[in-house]
Amino acid sequence: MNIYDELKWRGLVNQVTDEEKVREYLSTPGASMYCGFDPTAESLHVGNLVPLLGLARMKKAGHVPIVLMGGATGMIGDPSGKDKERDLSSRDALEERTAKIVSQVRRFFERVTGERPEVVNNYDWTKDMTAIELLRDVGKFYTVNWMLQKESVKGRIDRDDVGISYTEFSYMILQGHDFYHLLKTRGTRLQLGGGDQWGNITSGCELIRRKTAAEGEPEEGYAMTFPLITTASGKKFGKSEKGAIFLNPDLTSPYAFYQFWVNADDRDVVKYLKLFTFLGQEEIAELERAVEERPHLREAQKRLAAEVTEMIHGKRELDRVMAATEALFGTGDIKAVDAATLRSALDSAPAFNYPKGKIPDLPQVLVDLNLCKSKGAARKDIAAGGVYINGERVAEDRDIVEADFIGGEALVIRKGKKNYGLVTQL
Repeated sequence: MNIYDELKWRGLVNQVTDEEKVREYLSTPGASMYCGFDPTAESLHVGNLVPLLGLARMKKAGHVPIVLMGGATGMIGDPSGKDKERDLSSRDALEERTAKIVSQVRRFFERVTGERPEVVNNYDWTKDMTAIELLRDVGKFYTVNWMLQKESVKGRIDRDDVGISYTEFSYMILQGHDFYHLLKTRGTRLQLGGGDQWGNITSGCELIRRKTAAEGEPEEGYAMTFPLITTASGKKFGKSEKGAIFLNPDLTSPYAFYQFWVNADDRDVVKYLKLFTFLGQEEIAELERAVEERPHLREAQKRLAAEVTEMIHGKRELDRVMAATEALFGTGDIKAVDAATLRSALDSAPAFNYPKGKIPDLPQVLVDLNLCKSKGAARKDIAAGGVYINGERVAEDRDIVEADFIGGEALVIRKGKKNYGLVTQL
């Protein structure tokens, strides 16, 4: 199957400048394409997975994808989808973020393709360009009339309270120049991006058309965007109650990352399997039947969560997450789960921290965790056999000892079947 046809089947083709030409361009292995990522944060998030996976799919199809880091464009700020000006970041901050994102991207590509991606930074070919050169060699081929028609500009130009600065107005010129540069230096004729990037991407196509014609060697660039994803309930994809779901485990733990996917709505999960995994049509069709016939088992959600978690965090972290899930909600051994994963898994549960060596008796701990209203009630629950430490039922005279702390850091107390508490010590 031509990779373009696979992308269409997966619902990944949103807009395209010329479908037949793009399909033909992708019909022979070795075609070059790129997608840009501005370092606006310290980590990519799950929304970035769509274009990132798009590049990986191209790689697996035998093409030459390029990851473009926006060291230059990140200093300007993309007005697309923004109702006010971005705060300008310092060069040092951008370099630090860029290094972190490049590291993320490389690990991701190595896991899913077995190879490192080609990464470029538009700061490298922009930093020595003078203002005169930018205006004469690039700006000359743009008309203000044409630029004003772009959604990223129209949404701001009509608002007197916000407006748009000349800096952000010029963003599409810089992005267009990136496309021209990669065409000339690497033969790249296709740019990929999210649906909100259509105006910026087609500005590159327009620059290529006009500038190469003026140079006497007319050439053509192609644009293709991926859809912006919303949930079946109409909400923006990629958000949880605590904010964005990041790919960096320090910002979103692997357990929380897994839970985000496993909690996907039945109405969304098949779409997510197509967008975010490499599973084929037959496997996805089988999982779709499972959603229809056995929705309570959440087979599709579990497969989705496992596939994406392993893709981003690796098999070892997935195993830890699965062990914690089984220990807390199945028949697994809590003591076999590392303390960091336990803390993440019980992030929303009551928690109490004590100075090391100064842990009170168990009834007091149950009160401190708000699992019992009083020490007397706690003793009754313990006597009735309804209290567990690290999954093991405790006796009436049970005290908490140092050996109970997993990794010397944390222990899990459960009252009844579903009431959990986390005890930590300094």
